[in-house]
Amino acid sequence: MENTLNKRYGLITAIAMVVGIVIGSGVFFKAEKILLSTGGNLPLGILAWIIGGCIMIVCAYTFAKMATKYEKVNGIVDYAEAALGPKYGYYVGWFLAIIYYPTLTSVLAWVTARYFCVLLGWDITSGSCMVIAAFLLIGSFALNYLSPIVAGKFQVSTTVIKMIPLYLMAIVGTIKGLSSGLTMQNFSEVAIPADELGGTATILFTAVCATAFAYEGWIIATSINSELKDAKKNLPRALVGGTFIIMITYLLYYVGLAGAVENEVMMAGGEAGAKIAFANVFSSVGGTVVFVFIVISCAGTLNGLMLGCVRGLYALGSRNVGPRPDIFKQVDPVTNMPASSSAFGVLLCGFWMMYFYGANLTEGWFGPFCFDTSELPIITIYALYIPIFFMIMKREKEWNGFDRFIAPALSIAGSVFMMIAAVFSHGQAVIYYLIVFAVIMVIGAFFAKKKEGLE
Repeated sequence: MENTLNKRYGLITAIAMVVGIVIGSGVFFKAEKILLSTGGNLPLGILAWIIGGCIMIVCAYTFAKMATKYEKVNGIVDYAEAALGPKYGYYVGWFLAIIYYPTLTSVLAWVTARYFCVLLGWDITSGSCMVIAAFLLIGSFALNYLSPIVAGKFQVSTTVIKMIPLYLMAIVGTIKGLSSGLTMQNFSEVAIPADELGGTATILFTAVCATAFAYEGWIIATSINSELKDAKKNLPRALVGGTFIIMITYLLYYVGLAGAVENEVMMAGGEAGAKIAFANVFSSVGGTVVFVFIVISCAGTLNGLMLGCVRGLYALGSRNVGPRPDIFKQVDPVTNMPASSSAFGVLLCGFWMMYFYGANLTEGWFGPFCFDTSELPIITIYALYIPIFFMIMKREKEWNGFDRFIAPALSIAGSVFMMIAAVFSHGQAVIYYLIVFAVIMVIGAFFAKKKEGLE
């Protein structure tokens, strides 16, 4: 087997990865949670979307600058290694491969299945939903492993498809809401006063934490760094352009919802909230058709996450670090995909899907160690970003003042804000997540100590 991945993706696929990985389930999945978090306070909800979006954009811009200078195997691991050395790069890669990629991917498989079940009127916590989620997970893995080029085209196609319901709601919902007065009603009325929810600061932190899942995943686009044509130009364009498109799309969609359904109905609708909104605007038949597009958009997000997931341990093996690098760096000569890394990646997804079900969808299987894997990993991903941003300010002396100091400083502030928001939102569950995180990183340290060059 060879150990090099081909340059097969262009700028359009890279942008589609950034936009497609992020936009999909989160904006539908978390819209009602943000309304619940803010007590139906739409201006505060919009502020949360803006804060979360600005943090994403400024972090993406800072990494985009690094992408113009460093290009190896996996973007974020490359940047961590360049900033703080191979040992830090290893730990970032280990976290991504074992926790970050598979937790997000497994949750997305369930979210996609959840909306499919809503479409059919099935229980989202039933065995049927989990069977569908497992099927989607395996199907996405098969598509990425057996035909990575088709997977890239699928990513572009589903990115286009998923923009249809969002912009239909943004345009038609806003027009209908302004003409009926519902938009102004939803903006002026609050279902639950702020003081009953712990105050404005607590509400805002909780809402921003909810946006984190909707905005998360853009960094996974850097996992195809070595497979991207002219990566030093195309990856920065994709990161900055893609993240800006995402924030604008989310804001327009959220305003459109305000013209489609009363805040109280959306808040009470739960998983069916989006379906109710689309049915109100486009009739029951039209709403169902548009909801099919939502299911497809979720599948596109799952595909994008799987693109990163199957390359997790390859990023370590290609550096001759981690468990059995001789195995995980191998690339199948027929599919030109990292065979062992792909198989292990989907196995981890299965494990984290089982955990998500046992911790969040049924009576807690794990006692106090039941936490939300769709949000809590953001604490550690943003914590791992911070040292990289500090080292940019220290080392990149040839960069201008904005790129060297202002952008990294804003990125640090945004990262700290996200971490605080997660603590406010999840409370004691953060402690138990960090214990699990620490155990997994200690296991990673065992493998690191066995490899030369990391001491």
